[in-house]
Amino acid sequence: MAHQFSTSYLEDSVSLFRHYKKLAEGAMEQASDDELFQAFDEEMNSIAIIAKHMAGNMRSRWTDFLTSDGEKPNRNRDSEFVEPPSTRAELMKMWNQGWDQVFEALEPLSDADMERKITIRGEPHSVMQAINRQIAHYAYHVGQIVFLAKHIKGSDWKSLSVPKNKSGEFNSKVLTGQASQR
Repeated sequence: MAHQFSTSYLEDSVSLFRHYKKLAEGAMEQASDDELFQAFDEEMNSIAIIAKHMAGNMRSRWTDFLTSDGEKPNRNRDSEFVEPPSTRAELMKMWNQGWDQVFEALEPLSDADMERKITIRGEPHSVMQAINRQIAHYAYHVGQIVFLAKHIKGSDWKSLSVPKNKSGEFNSKVLTGQASQR
């Protein structure tokens, strides 16, 4: 993610959400259709299950973000961890619908909205606290998705940032202005 100077908390938050979405998608693109649904044991979630859970969380947290509790009464969190969509296309549709909820909720806001009070699971949060909570939650799960995809792909993995043992080359390119921004 190219660093861009900002004094807007909201602008920076939206940028972080877009960054994490892109990271997860870069990992999911590298996994085959079968690998998206692969779980290593009964206790472990597949990439598809993690993405399904994130989409369910996004739908609950960001629908009517300012006016209703972030834990919607119709959400069945436990169902997010079983029976993933049956195809990549269905999974990506669910994934993108979740992210659409995030951006549709955040884009109309202004920095003045950051102090507004909302609730999540009956607990009061400022809008800023709620955004921080979701950035942390999504970063956690995106890390899981990247880890699983990297583990599955092994030596075929294509780095989503600075490749292993390439920091020196990358730093030289940064210093000479030749580094490409992802």
